[in-house]
Amino acid sequence: MTFVRRIIPLIALVAACNKEAPLPVYQAEAIGKRDIVVTAQAAGAILPDTVVQVKSKASGEVLDIRVETGQQVERGMLMVRIDRRVPQNRVAQAQAQYDVALARMKNAESVAGRSKELFAARAITEQEYEVSQLDVANQRAQVIQTRVELENAKIALYDTNVMAPMNGTIIRKSVERGAVISSPTNDVGGGTVLLTMADLTLVQVKTFVDETDIGKLRPGMSADVTVEAFPNRPFRGEVLKIEPQADTIQNVTMFPVLVRIPNADGMLKPGMNAEVKINVGRADDVIAVPNAALRTERDATSAGTVLGIAEDELEVMLADARTVMEKAVPPADTAGRDTMARGGASGPSGNGAGRAAAPAGAGAIPAGMQAGGGNGGQGRGRTSRSGAGGQFIVFVLRGGKPTPVYIRTGITDLDYTEVKSGLAVGDSVLMLPSASLIQSQKNLQERMGRNAALPGQGSATPAGGRRN
Repeated sequence: MTFVRRIIPLIALVAACNKEAPLPVYQAEAIGKRDIVVTAQAAGAILPDTVVQVKSKASGEVLDIRVETGQQVERGMLMVRIDRRVPQNRVAQAQAQYDVALARMKNAESVAGRSKELFAARAITEQEYEVSQLDVANQRAQVIQTRVELENAKIALYDTNVMAPMNGTIIRKSVERGAVISSPTNDVGGGTVLLTMADLTLVQVKTFVDETDIGKLRPGMSADVTVEAFPNRPFRGEVLKIEPQADTIQNVTMFPVLVRIPNADGMLKPGMNAEVKINVGRADDVIAVPNAALRTERDATSAGTVLGIAEDELEVMLADARTVMEKAVPPADTAGRDTMARGGASGPSGNGAGRAAAPAGAGAIPAGMQAGGGNGGQGRGRTSRSGAGGQFIVFVLRGGKPTPVYIRTGITDLDYTEVKSGLAVGDSVLMLPSASLIQSQKNLQERMGRNAALPGQGSATPAGGRRN
């Protein structure tokens, strides 16, 4: 009885294993025209375009601060007052020295006038006359020196009032009333920072772009920027600068890219996290095919198995399709077909050319179209490559029968790919599972076949039709 209880579940398991796994489901999709926009995506933070650290040329105690963070100020506006007592004393001292020098100069000029008359009357020697003239020159030089010292003392007194150096917004206040500060002109440490202000009518995003995509970017390219505070309102900007020196972030070589954004309404604040989409290329109203329908020659056999096409028959069909492709002359691009942005897709020798097309869950993704992986918040994001087109296989319904067709492709946004030749509007392409999914199902069938045999019952026939 115990043996019977154990054998019945095993027989049920054998029956289940001998059932063939259902073939993957696929569907046909009609080909149409659409716009394809290629972007390079990255993340960064909002930064002020112009930042100024406000310091005082005068040292001393801070008596009054007339601005607060977030306040808009205009150039020349009084922001901070410093203790004026020491500068005022220096002005008074310089004024007194100037008055003395001026009196001495007048006295020397009077002496020189009398010496001239005496020299004319031969009452004094020529040497005594020359000494009087030299004394006048020395006193005039002393007057100039003391006048300069007086002007400098007045400037130092004026510097106790710290004025706004530009139109902008106070973004940081570093001192409070009563603090004693040092001047950058006298302190080797650079002096005390009183305030930090920035012109927020223009802001920028500093982001990092992978070295594989940096060759497609150019200063002046347009960019769309979104922030979490306004998720439904994109901001328009343009690439300002691509830094020449790369940074290595998590063993990935990346280049800093600055994107400038107009911010006249002040909605963007420094420190906001931003997502940047740089418009690398664009193709308007072109024939496009879903990426899930694209297959490489390596994937064609597994795709034919899904469609029920025998391997020898598929080889003949592929040979015929290859002949048709070689004889076909690609049509000339019409206006609007390749309205690429500056720095867009290059020719077949572009950055994306020559890469192996790796099967993915949604089908084989063309070479040069893989998305950039995440980078732990360091600025890397999903990047659609405009990397120039390649050659792929799609299965099309011709006369109600799946038929492989070679196509030449253009740019891609990772969802759809431009078709330059091989397909026409109205063709129905088959959306197939990926090669990795097909292979995993085949491996599952073989594994079930190997485990199907029971002790004393002989070898069972696996789903593939072979006996172990």
